[in-house]
Amino acid sequence: MNKYDVNQTWQWNLQHAPALPNAAATTAEPCLPGDWSWCGQPVNSPLGVPAGPLLDARWLLFYAHHGFDILVYKTVRSVATDCYPLPNLLPVNTAPLNTAGDVVPAAESMKGSWAVSFGMPSQSPDLWRADVALARDRLPTGKVLVVSVVGTVKVNVTDSEAALDALADDFALCAAWAMNSGAHGIEANFSCPNVSTADGQLYQQPQAAGVVAERIRSRIGSMPLVLKIGRVNTVDEVTRLLHHVRPHINGLAMTNSIAAKVSDANGTMLFHGQPRGICGDAIRAASVSQVELFRNVLRESGATLDLIGVGGISTAEHVVEYLTAGATSVAAATAVMTNPDVGLAIRERFCDIYSL
Repeated sequence: MNKYDVNQTWQWNLQHAPALPNAAATTAEPCLPGDWSWCGQPVNSPLGVPAGPLLDARWLLFYAHHGFDILVYKTVRSVATDCYPLPNLLPVNTAPLNTAGDVVPAAESMKGSWAVSFGMPSQSPDLWRADVALARDRLPTGKVLVVSVVGTVKVNVTDSEAALDALADDFALCAAWAMNSGAHGIEANFSCPNVSTADGQLYQQPQAAGVVAERIRSRIGSMPLVLKIGRVNTVDEVTRLLHHVRPHINGLAMTNSIAAKVSDANGTMLFHGQPRGICGDAIRAASVSQVELFRNVLRESGATLDLIGVGGISTAEHVVEYLTAGATSVAAATAVMTNPDVGLAIRERFCDIYSL
């Protein structure tokens, strides 16, 4: 079975991706009732995979043939960027998390949640642009290819206004490259808890987030644009963020992860004491509640956006929980990396429990 090897580096897993499926291959996927879409584009189901597991076209097409229809290509940059050192995925043992800032203990084995420590690595633009084109060419019908992009902070720019302007331009450049390479849509990564630069937590700066979203929109025209965001807790925070970004976007993907520090069995802080994003079971309840919070605020204002639910999805029941909270689609990462067949299992069970 093709599965991400957590004991190997990001680069190793990229080099040992599943073989490309036959372009004419079809999958025996159980049909899901209902009319599903991603930002206005028809899809066969609401089931997706976020950027993390889809390192290149081979990984993306592998999951496209294993029950998923909304495929988000791993976050790309305008410059090649290295991954953080191992461990990139460290199991943790924690109760459900609601807010950032907790300390969670590492676990000896995977129990449903892990700390994610990749940084935001990227292949060089010439490689990923050609690879995105390959993914689009091989993608079966009824599925969409979304490319996750992030701007790269210019370390030699010290003026804050000029730095934001440069970051916005870089985001927009990557988005335009992705569009021209064949993406059906763009996801701008505004949340990565394990980096400390402005590209990592842009969603927490609503005005700056609006500037970047508007700049991306100016480069991609009417192409669908989704922002990936982290934990938002209050109506006021939701309202401020939406005020600045909603005019420029089609959707929001949430929750990327919840940041926490990780300790070993002796209480020593790992990752040099820096926070890492916690993903998996531990964040599902918070992520579902966040989708519901955004849905309610949008309803009160009479506005609409696609809401993509992310966090701890491993069963059809979890999918229905997100859809009931207001998600228009969902994305599973932790579960698909530990069990690549989880999408097919969700499809088989979904029809039994979901009523239109």
